[in-house]
Amino acid sequence: MNIVIDSREACRESPTGKGAWAASFLKELCTRRDVSCTLLCEEGQEKDFTFPGGKMVFLPRGARWHFAAMAYLRSHPCDFFLSPTSYIVPAFVGKRVRTVPIIHDLIAFQREPHDRKARVIERILLPRVLKNAAHLYTVSESTKNDLLEKFPHLDSTKITVISAGPREVNPPLAKSDGKTVLSLGTLCPRKNQLGLIRAFAMLPENIRSSVRLILVGNRGWQDDEIIKKAKSTPGVEWKGYLSEHEVEQLFSSCHVFALPSFYEGFGLAVLEALQRGIPVLTSDRGGLKEIAGDGALYCDPGNPASITEGLITLLTDEAVRQKLSEAGRAQAARFSWGKTVDLTLAALHHL
Repeated sequence: MNIVIDSREACRESPTGKGAWAASFLKELCTRRDVSCTLLCEEGQEKDFTFPGGKMVFLPRGARWHFAAMAYLRSHPCDFFLSPTSYIVPAFVGKRVRTVPIIHDLIAFQREPHDRKARVIERILLPRVLKNAAHLYTVSESTKNDLLEKFPHLDSTKITVISAGPREVNPPLAKSDGKTVLSLGTLCPRKNQLGLIRAFAMLPENIRSSVRLILVGNRGWQDDEIIKKAKSTPGVEWKGYLSEHEVEQLFSSCHVFALPSFYEGFGLAVLEALQRGIPVLTSDRGGLKEIAGDGALYCDPGNPASITEGLITLLTDEAVRQKLSEAGRAQAARFSWGKTVDLTLAALHHL
């Protein structure tokens, strides 16, 4: 099987979100499977991947990449073109190329806040992508259900849920420092860092004075108020983007992990916190409850008081903390990149 893959986001120096998903997926596929892969990257990109029988192809950067990628696909026949982060090439390359896009979420079609430009592009392109695709992947049952609800004409057998996995197979369990509430995610309204900061500020003084809230993530969109609130709220610190090693250091001593997001297609950071036995506070929106199961405490993301109540429980109730730590590790064990790649290849073999 010869697979060509849009690998630009996976090869970024600091991949986040879909790019981080793609980087872990490619690491499993290209280093541990006997599959011929061609990775379409941008000129100037480098990544330490080895992939038997495959190669890296560097195409012009920016908007020209899409035209160059379509020209490459038309002149270099392949079995499938896998697109984990973009709809543009699958929308316009035509049915002669068997495209298989990975759909992470349908946030562009939800009422939850989203980047305006991305919303317009996704709403225009996705219907065309669905019409052209040889098959479809989603990262959760929740996203699959959202897709079928929005596009009821789709054949559900044409959609395979491939999920995701944590970055490490057996990371050490976190040794709580008793004070750190950690939240990972690009700063934006959808991740609800603003609601989390407000909820943290509402903690009783005897609790708030002994804990800290650390936000980790790149700047995103409509984030000015988030940054302003983080800087002006005692006990809150925004660290920006951190390396995997730096994130792991925070995970290793984290007391509580919090992601009261309005919508997530999956929730990789939640999965990695569960895997390390960290008590998790999150919302039941999108794919989060599917991922966390009985291993997390849930709150209403639109109600800061609900978030505050959840924080108080996880910061003070040791019985709840222990129960969630054990349940979280059991829940996380259900996910792995090996399973994700197995499901991906199995679906392609049956097309």
